[in-house]
Amino acid sequence: MLHLKAPSDGGALSATEIEDNFADLHPPLSATQAEVEAARCLYCFDAPCIAACPTAIDIPRFIHQIRTGNVDGSARTILSANIMGGTCARACPTEVLCEQSCVVNKTEGGPVKIGQMQRRAVDHLLAKDAPHPFERAPKTGRRLAVVGAGPAGLSFAHRAAMLGHDVTVFEARPKPGGLNEYGLAAYKMVEDFAQAEVAFLLGVGGIDIKYNQRLGEAVNLDTLREAFDAVFLSVGLSDASALDAPGSHLPGVRDALGFIEDLRQADDLAKLEVGADVVVIGGGNTAIDAAVQAKRLGARSVTLAYRRGPEQMGATKWEQDLAQVNGVIVRHWSSPVRFSGEDAVSSATFRRTRLEGGALVELDDEFTVPADQVLLAVGQKLRHDPLAALERDGAKIRVSDTFETSASRVYAGGDCIRSGEDLTVQAVEDGKRAAHAVDAALKSNGAAH
Repeated sequence: MLHLKAPSDGGALSATEIEDNFADLHPPLSATQAEVEAARCLYCFDAPCIAACPTAIDIPRFIHQIRTGNVDGSARTILSANIMGGTCARACPTEVLCEQSCVVNKTEGGPVKIGQMQRRAVDHLLAKDAPHPFERAPKTGRRLAVVGAGPAGLSFAHRAAMLGHDVTVFEARPKPGGLNEYGLAAYKMVEDFAQAEVAFLLGVGGIDIKYNQRLGEAVNLDTLREAFDAVFLSVGLSDASALDAPGSHLPGVRDALGFIEDLRQADDLAKLEVGADVVVIGGGNTAIDAAVQAKRLGARSVTLAYRRGPEQMGATKWEQDLAQVNGVIVRHWSSPVRFSGEDAVSSATFRRTRLEGGALVELDDEFTVPADQVLLAVGQKLRHDPLAALERDGAKIRVSDTFETSASRVYAGGDCIRSGEDLTVQAVEDGKRAAHAVDAALKSNGAAH
């Protein structure tokens, strides 16, 4: 983990100190380090690490290829299963997926560093000025629309293009990448990697991205259905959930994802305003990312409050430990009651909680902490209006086993459906599988639209 540079009392971090604080969280392995790590792999025949990976990367194979010096082949093994293997190597919670399932995890001093070796292979290939490693099938004459250039949409587009279809992606923002570009902590995605990965992905050809095309405004679902042979929705959960607490309207109280987006898009982090006393509310990875980055920007104190205990937090134990190592004060069993202040927020009041018979109850015990900035990471939800006609599975879009929605020729994947954890790696798998499902449906339906 990075060594945190903190401001002195009353002082501010210099631009150099902030830059150091946002250096790469996991510096890449050298060639020698990767080969040494690869030698630890047992190359299990029935490898549990493969079963634990949502995209089913052949992990023993890519590690063996690294060990034998075939790094390009290793990258192709990874990318054939997960075209966004570079981002997943940086941001995927390998500690609860492939590495947790590694056979040597509890017998030989910890798991094989699968994520770091994956990054070694993929970065090596992306750095080369070489042709795209995957070729397109003969053109089918089919035209597919994708709504959203996040992980699911880009994965769908790449696989559909490989299958010979022409794909047009409609993206609401001015840049592609979705949460990889706008929502992950900056120290996980240094050197503009999200955009480099998208540029590599587009190298397969047959994919056109149109920007500033928000669904329900610049484009609508009915028009796309008329113009294209099929539509794939990868709209994510784009609206922040509200927190119903007095004072939520005060200046200084804002959505944590908006804070992270501003940070990721800032040209100069030293000019980005951060409160002296920051309170983050939530228990997921977004809350951790916001809290740690606020601290690394130079906040004097950062308090992360969560209404339940550490075992119920959405963030992994590794992420929780990262917050505490970075000086974040974590207060469990703390439910927000109100935010106070005159012209802007100045404090946050919480009520202590506990579980009784499995139900969360609030106690008659309140405490207040200073806060000149409050970041809300209490979840995201689906934008309702543009997709109101589609059947729901709870708060998400209902899909069949082939990812088709209740509207014919309209498919969906990623965070907007229920298919597993809301992770980049799961979104990539959704997009890949949906592309094959659409391809099979189009082949069975005859002529192009």
